[in-house]
Amino acid sequence: MWKVSINRGDMKDTEMELLIDSIVDSLFSVFVTLGVVPIIRCPRGNAAEMVSEKLDKKIRENLRDTRNSLFAPDGIPSSFSFQRPLLVILDRNQDMATPLHHTWTYQALGHDVLDLQLNRVTMDEVNEKTGHLGAKPRKRTKMFDLSPNDKFWMQYKGSPFPIVAEAVQEELDAYRSSEEEVKRLKSAMGLDANSGTDEVLGSMSDNTAKLTSAVSSLPELLEKKRLIDMHMTIATAILDHIKSRKLDVYFEIEEKIMGRATLEKSLMDMITDPEAGLPADKLRLFLISFICGPTMTEAEVDQYVTALQDAGCDVESVQYMRRWKTYSKLSSHTASQYSGGTKTVSMFSKLMSHGSQFVMEGVKNLVVKNIIYLLQG
Repeated sequence: MWKVSINRGDMKDTEMELLIDSIVDSLFSVFVTLGVVPIIRCPRGNAAEMVSEKLDKKIRENLRDTRNSLFAPDGIPSSFSFQRPLLVILDRNQDMATPLHHTWTYQALGHDVLDLQLNRVTMDEVNEKTGHLGAKPRKRTKMFDLSPNDKFWMQYKGSPFPIVAEAVQEELDAYRSSEEEVKRLKSAMGLDANSGTDEVLGSMSDNTAKLTSAVSSLPELLEKKRLIDMHMTIATAILDHIKSRKLDVYFEIEEKIMGRATLEKSLMDMITDPEAGLPADKLRLFLISFICGPTMTEAEVDQYVTALQDAGCDVESVQYMRRWKTYSKLSSHTASQYSGGTKTVSMFSKLMSHGSQFVMEGVKNLVVKNIIYLLQG
């Protein structure tokens, strides 16, 4: 909303001031909540500098009276701390390609292909078991909360998806090991049907400590099972989108465009391919090529616009980018701001072409059992 308002042609100065004040108040609230005073950095000569100056002034005014400062609830101003965060404020108009790029990290993919808002993922699950012949499959809405207490999420939300896939598999293997340990404990305590009475009585006292340990660790194991199920469901949904929309291909082509590498498949082939993703994917790919790739002539851009329209794309953004590129005069050096992630591309290719254990087993079939059933026999 802010970006649309800032770039409106009929934007008044008073409206701009109100908008900047709103941005400053929002940033100020964030750092008051964190209880820290940031080090602010920004480029000069654009809206980012205006926001930075107003935010700096607002923080300084609040720090003048330490007794009433929002940053010193205990009377000790945090501005004197040596561990101050760095706040970099940039004008998005200087970097148009990054928000268009098909990314490959766990959290960003969740935002891109799933309904992820306020740390909650909402998904529709189709239940094909309807109970009688001829009935339509039922849809059930499932919600997953990604809280800061979720150690797996906090550790891997910024990791490339192939690493997340392997980590989910490792968590599953670790849970299965715990499951097998309970099975061995159950057998050692003589709870199997083939165990004799004397064997049961002889081993009961020796395994009391093991039983106590298993029972005390049961809540932790159940929570681990819940998190494994949740992340497997989310990762499976993301993987389905990657395969159906060919996001791996888009990601690699865009990385090569940003890194000025040679493309194996032409841009026009991707746009005209009816099975290559959604219209929005094709539009994002073209805009990245238009911004970061070799300079296109007006005739070439018109050809791509026609192809995008035939693919069902809304090309109003293309016209905006043509004007933006003319005004900013970045046609000759924009691409130098970006670089391709060759390491991530190779990881991507390995996951999709060869398949990790996570993919090979079929995530939906990796349903772990409830460990309570093992203890109950």
